[in-house]
Amino acid sequence: MITLLALGAALSYGVADFLGGTVTRHSSTLKALFWCVPAGLAVLAASALLTGRIPTATSLTWGFVAGLAGGAGLMTFYRALARGPMSVVAPVSALASALLPIAVGVARGERLDATVLAGVLICLVAIALVSMEKSDGPSERSGNPLDNGPLMAGISGICFGLFFVLVKTAGTSGGLWPLVAARAGNLAVVALALAVVLARGGSPGTGVSGRRLIGLAVLSGALDASANVLYYLAVNSGLLSLAAVLTSLYPAITVLLARIAYSERLRTVQRLGLALAATGVTLVTVG
Repeated sequence: MITLLALGAALSYGVADFLGGTVTRHSSTLKALFWCVPAGLAVLAASALLTGRIPTATSLTWGFVAGLAGGAGLMTFYRALARGPMSVVAPVSALASALLPIAVGVARGERLDATVLAGVLICLVAIALVSMEKSDGPSERSGNPLDNGPLMAGISGICFGLFFVLVKTAGTSGGLWPLVAARAGNLAVVALALAVVLARGGSPGTGVSGRRLIGLAVLSGALDASANVLYYLAVNSGLLSLAAVLTSLYPAITVLLARIAYSERLRTVQRLGLALAATGVTLVTVG
């Protein structure tokens, strides 16, 4: 069950990222997020109400902190993309987000049998390979060491990994309410980023306009929220390390959708990554 739930989360995250990327081609990241995040919040709040569970202070706290980590990861990831080539940024971030939960899981006493462990290791390699894309050109540079692309990518991956860990820590006592709190944490980070931009006299960029783009942004947010639910169910029904690694395969979905929708050619390294991902998932399922 954990395999199906985690792969379902990867599918939903991958589609959500693809749709969100489509929206940001015609608008700014902040403006797109101000459609996506509230849409996800509405979906999660409605789902939490339908479950009839009562939130607890502890679960809400852990959920909100998880949301702060996830929101920080998202903002840092986009900054990393502006500072370094995607061929470096994406795999560094994806690997960091998978490795941290594995380390925490092992520290908590999680153990994988040989077949599943082999599958997990293969999936880690697949995540790195399938995320690699050609650089679109020279990256921006500055004297600030925090503007180093790979460094920022690593930070974003750690933030995403923390989200994965903290969501499990929130537990199931509060039903889906920890995810509602997490989405509120996401919104708080986006609002803070917007406030900083405005305080510096900058512009939040081009807005999301037109029914098509607004619809895609809302759908992206709803799918991202659905992915949160699937991951939440997966990680609370099995091992943190396994759920996080399988969920982190989402770049493969985004790459495949880009290939279909935009006729983007898959590089040889990405084809190899997809083949390894299929092999890794098979080993995990069989094990």
